[in-house]
Amino acid sequence: MVMEGKIPDRVPVMGNLLEQGAKELGLSIEEYYSKGEYVAEGQLKLREKYGYDNLSGFFYAGCEAQMLGCRKIIYSETGPPNVGHLIIKKNKDIETLEVPEDISKLPVFEELSKCIKILKQEANGKYPIGSAVVSSFSLPAILMGIDKWMDLLINGPESLRKELLQKCSDFCIKLIQALRDVGADGVSYSNPVGSADFFSVDQFKRLSLEWIIRDIEAVGPEGITYFNGGGRINPMIDTIIKHTGITTYYINPLDDTAEAKSIIAGKGISSGVINDILLIDWQKEDIYAEVKKIMDAGMKGGRFIFGTLVMPYLIPEKNIYHLFNAARDYGVYN
Repeated sequence: MVMEGKIPDRVPVMGNLLEQGAKELGLSIEEYYSKGEYVAEGQLKLREKYGYDNLSGFFYAGCEAQMLGCRKIIYSETGPPNVGHLIIKKNKDIETLEVPEDISKLPVFEELSKCIKILKQEANGKYPIGSAVVSSFSLPAILMGIDKWMDLLINGPESLRKELLQKCSDFCIKLIQALRDVGADGVSYSNPVGSADFFSVDQFKRLSLEWIIRDIEAVGPEGITYFNGGGRINPMIDTIIKHTGITTYYINPLDDTAEAKSIIAGKGISSGVINDILLIDWQKEDIYAEVKKIMDAGMKGGRFIFGTLVMPYLIPEKNIYHLFNAARDYGVYN
């Protein structure tokens, strides 16, 4: 309904709870992510428990590095897994980097595929199944480290930078297609390095835009949500709309919610996103006040969703309840 421009009874609420699923099943985070069946069960339990409006068929960003050859993932007891092996350490590693011919046959994708298929079957069309990819422009940061990627990006050599970005783009395109093939209704396209926290609009246009266009032209914008990945994107939204046709934007909590809606101006869906790191320490009244502020700024006229970033594992359960209760209370259309 929201995607069609109609006004629903209330603002849709997106809940991105990930590692909390391990807690629901009494598993360590490492064991939880070892099987797609575990993640699917955890996500179903979380959605039922807190009552938000989506299901997440996503593990962690490091999965993409694993698909490209990362041999070590570091598992935390209280947070998301992280890459423990950078597969690009020298220029020669870019030249020898190979994009898998068939992503669907990779072990980590096979588990992700199981998760999405179970969620799809259990949801039975009632809730959208979302997944995520890291954009071609941001993917090098988890393959070689952000410091080395910024050095290559700014200082070159240009030919090597282009070779890496083309390979990352080929991979990103294949991954989006594979996720759609196994049943993902939507894919979050995360481009944190292409945000206003890294670059000016002119630099974004010069360095990042052509790769966003390449990725999206190959797969089409349908079902794609452009995600800040933790960086501000309001200054870039108008340019991205004009060049890609993407119509759904998941902004940063530091972006102005009303401004984002004004920029999109009825051409698509905007969002209001809470800074969920603060939920670790906030009290109920803080949470309700912030949710009300976000809803007041964005919900008028519809074409608006409310969401979280990636909810930290250490948020108290009572605060998760407060968050989603407040979103339902303040998101009602009269």
